[in-house]
Amino acid sequence: MEQVAADLLRLKGLRNTAQRRAVLGALQGHPHSTASDLEARIGIGKAAGSSAAGLSRQGLYNVLEDLSRAQLIRCIEPAGSPTRYELRVGDNHHHLVCRSCGVIEDIDCAVGAAPCLDPVESKGFAVDGAEVTWWGVCSACQASSAGK
Repeated sequence: MEQVAADLLRLKGLRNTAQRRAVLGALQGHPHSTASDLEARIGIGKAAGSSAAGLSRQGLYNVLEDLSRAQLIRCIEPAGSPTRYELRVGDNHHHLVCRSCGVIEDIDCAVGAAPCLDPVESKGFAVDGAEVTWWGVCSACQASSAGK
């Protein structure tokens, strides 16, 4: 991922820094991460010598802003939830958010172009609202409440 991150940064005209590579690496395989998730994954606040050496909390937010502005990452802001970050950019996908546990799932656009009003698949959610983000209850929470 390190070389891919370096190439992406150069392609977008950003300096190839260890901090930017660390954030891109921390998002790999972890879509919909919060800044706190990234902070923990990178190790901000740990002793020197960790992979986060040289990246402060404010530095993390600066990097997130830079990467978002360059369209290397996407930020989503589900109501009542902290901003989330993901590497999936450049397509017209949407999100399902569980009202109970907060899990977020990507959903491809049903029609291939914005706006997409209906999810292609529900991923086990019982969809009960629509904005840019669909809101519902995921299958795990449905099963949990059915067992009570």
